[in-house]
Amino acid sequence: MSGDDMARETAVALWDRRLHIVTGKGGTGKTTIAAALAVALATGGRRVLLTEVEGRQQIAQLFDTPPLPYRERKVASAPGGGEVFALAIDADEALLEYLEMFYNLRRAGRALGRVGAVDFATTVAPGVRDVLLTGKVKEAVNRPDGTRPSGLAYDAVVLDAPPTGRIARFLNVTAEVAGLARMGPIRAQAEGVMKVLAPERAAVHLVTLLEEMPVQETVDGIRELREVGLPVGAVVVNMVRRPLLAPAELDLARHGQLDYEELATGVKEAGIEPTEELIANLAWEAAQHAERVALETAQRAEIACLDRPVCEVPMAADGVDVGTVYQIAELLRSQRMNP
Repeated sequence: MSGDDMARETAVALWDRRLHIVTGKGGTGKTTIAAALAVALATGGRRVLLTEVEGRQQIAQLFDTPPLPYRERKVASAPGGGEVFALAIDADEALLEYLEMFYNLRRAGRALGRVGAVDFATTVAPGVRDVLLTGKVKEAVNRPDGTRPSGLAYDAVVLDAPPTGRIARFLNVTAEVAGLARMGPIRAQAEGVMKVLAPERAAVHLVTLLEEMPVQETVDGIRELREVGLPVGAVVVNMVRRPLLAPAELDLARHGQLDYEELATGVKEAGIEPTEELIANLAWEAAQHAERVALETAQRAEIACLDRPVCEVPMAADGVDVGTVYQIAELLRSQRMNP
């Protein structure tokens, strides 16, 4: 099999996973990418659930809807009749649901919540909170629905997950609770989550920028995910800016060798007086731009060494809104997470 065939096979396999987990350093736009991926996966008549677990209601803000309650609500339609539902998973509500499911104690659980027992339990055992959050995701992935051709409530689930720095620990719930519950429902819940996180069913996609710190977090995150045996998906490079100068001009600008007379001629043709100060400032701006392009090229090389499918998303000139989400969705769909 050729390298191109292997890349294509990997891309298709990633695209067809049932659970897509999106993580990234804060500020990389992971929620926007998660939302766009949900729309892309729903295109063509599929039903997709988009979930968040950090309590920030960013999905609601992105789709310009009221804050999400602890129940699934349709937030978008996708081309071809697809539907995107969203859910903000709350650990306290998930615990109440858990108590009702396994112990028929929902009313008692609410009483416990009023006296602070829920916060106490999840603070003393933080791994349990993660089990509750990921357990709800697992339930959505596995939920049956006999009225649908697939036999499942959702064709795919997208999780807007915690940042890269803690994604491996968040997902590796079995290790988190092993010392707390060696048997029983909590243990079974954790093991059920790990089954959903199997490589043939799930993929963790990492969102980054062409900047040193986000790329380093991506490198570290992929290493940690691999160390605990979690499936690494694609790397999405967000907010990509195209160079404004040709390669030869970038090289000249970076080394301070631009032709000032040529700059002055261009400025004059634009109807502006080419003062010495203006030309010097333009040359400085060009040098700064060339230096940034060189740094981004180096970061691309770091990402290429990760040996994962890579998708690049251009920077939105006018900011991010619902329209931007659909544009990115089409881009992700066309690339199918392909390098």
